[in-house]
Amino acid sequence: MSRVYVCMAPGLEEVECLAVVDMLKRGGVETELVSMGGDLMVTGSHNITIKADSMWSKEACDRCDAIFLPGGMPGTKHLAGHEELGEMIRKFMAEGKLLAAICAAPSVLGKYHCLEGKKATCYPGWEKELLGAEHVQDGVVRDGNVITGRGVGFAIDEGLEIVKVLAGEETAARVKAEIQHPQA
Repeated sequence: MSRVYVCMAPGLEEVECLAVVDMLKRGGVETELVSMGGDLMVTGSHNITIKADSMWSKEACDRCDAIFLPGGMPGTKHLAGHEELGEMIRKFMAEGKLLAAICAAPSVLGKYHCLEGKKATCYPGWEKELLGAEHVQDGVVRDGNVITGRGVGFAIDEGLEIVKVLAGEETAARVKAEIQHPQA
């Protein structure tokens, strides 16, 4: 079974985080909500506090199949400044493991040169931080082992795309139908 390391920094966008986690859990994908701060209780940008499953661990991250970065401010800045996370992002990229980020957080992938030559999207105003990427306006973009999302309005779609990659297209379609998401 696939496992996703969900990196929650203080000031994250709560709905982006939890909507993606909800889709993953519905799809049978194991998730680990990880605090990137000094406490298991992580308060987001809208003053909603979420309890993490664990504290950041490079070793635990290494045992996962994917890293997911929710956006939000100042959460994205905290993620970008976390050196061990940066090392793991580079390692995942080199190994072809899945990297997913939404809103402002694709900028973190840009910082670590994971978007070069790829199509990517982000929250408006963050395009210049997608270093080396071809910015597109789509809500969710998958290019190889990288999935990016534009913002909170696309969090369910991003979660479904991660489920598709890690649990299969049939599972993603089942989850989409179960939640009454519009069928394309």
